[in-house]
Amino acid sequence: VVQFDGFLKVYLESVLEDSEEEEEDALLPKVQIGETLTRDKITGVERFTRPPSRFVEASLVKKLEELGIGRPSTYAPTISTIQKRGYVEKNEREGEIRKYAFLELSGNQISEIEKQETTGKERNKLSPTDIGMVVTDFLTQHFESIMDYQFTAKVEAEFDEIASGNIGWTSMIDQFYVPFHVNVENTLETSERATGERLLGEHPKSGRKIIARIGRFGPMIQIGDEKEDGLKAEFASLPKNKAIHTITLEEALELFKLPRILGEKDGVEVRANAGKFGPYVQLGKTFVSIPKEEDVMTIDFERALVLIAEKAQADASKVIKIFPERDDVQLLNGKYGAYLKIGKDNFKLPKDKTAEELTLEECLEISENQKSTGKTKKTFKKK
Repeated sequence: VVQFDGFLKVYLESVLEDSEEEEEDALLPKVQIGETLTRDKITGVERFTRPPSRFVEASLVKKLEELGIGRPSTYAPTISTIQKRGYVEKNEREGEIRKYAFLELSGNQISEIEKQETTGKERNKLSPTDIGMVVTDFLTQHFESIMDYQFTAKVEAEFDEIASGNIGWTSMIDQFYVPFHVNVENTLETSERATGERLLGEHPKSGRKIIARIGRFGPMIQIGDEKEDGLKAEFASLPKNKAIHTITLEEALELFKLPRILGEKDGVEVRANAGKFGPYVQLGKTFVSIPKEEDVMTIDFERALVLIAEKAQADASKVIKIFPERDDVQLLNGKYGAYLKIGKDNFKLPKDKTAEELTLEECLEISENQKSTGKTKKTFKKK
């Protein structure tokens, strides 16, 4: 109840003209003790429990400050590192439409209306990945004291004491490192490889168990275990929009229907499949990612051909010049302008050279000159 409205008298009048807030957020009228209230209408709204909101980068920094973890100079590198390692990722979720009941008592009549709301919508929220959750569970199980928030805050305080000259850094490190090293050695000897394994159920036909887990190339679904039943296990990569801890048995079984043969173009099969980097369509050696708003299980032949044609057009605009006598030598358009590509090596073009006018001999000369000066840029595969 507002006792004196002051500037709110003018402010609220302008705000309420455009306000679409529910009446539950409205200010209470000024009333007196013992005053009889007249009922106009009473409403009841169905509500659902909401999970805690996920962090964005700014709110995560605020939480780190509250817990005494890190320093202003370490916040950005910390958040960047957990994203680079794939422990968390920024998600864009459109949300889902959910229905809810709205009841209203007006006079002696009760009316019920079904309304809709959008739930689960997220923008730039940091969400833990399957690998991130498996790593966290493993560290919490085997390094409980290190994972404690208080430990990190205590170490930060001790660093301040060292900087002030109140304690020696060697004694502080000894207190931490000696028991930590013993713990690491024990964990290496006794712990099993963490995979985040989750049993989903049994295959409806074969009866073999179906599990979701982390594999060598990331999250995946596995049918059977050769050590248990003597039969070769089957594997399917988990799409980016699915997670080990939420995927259902029915969704897992759908993945083994891949690859889907959509049709043929010029005698070559067009397929829809899912891999390490998400769902894609394939024509021969051409692979095209399927947009995130489309489903690998429902995409059709015509749409796949459109995606393949769009990629071919984009690739064609990327090529400036090729040499029939050396198909591994190409002049291409890149993010930072034209460059020379020979095999897997990339080379900068001299400022006084135009890509369209270069000959094969000049390209080879550029590559030799840059190799001798160590300016070659190579692409490496992760092991």
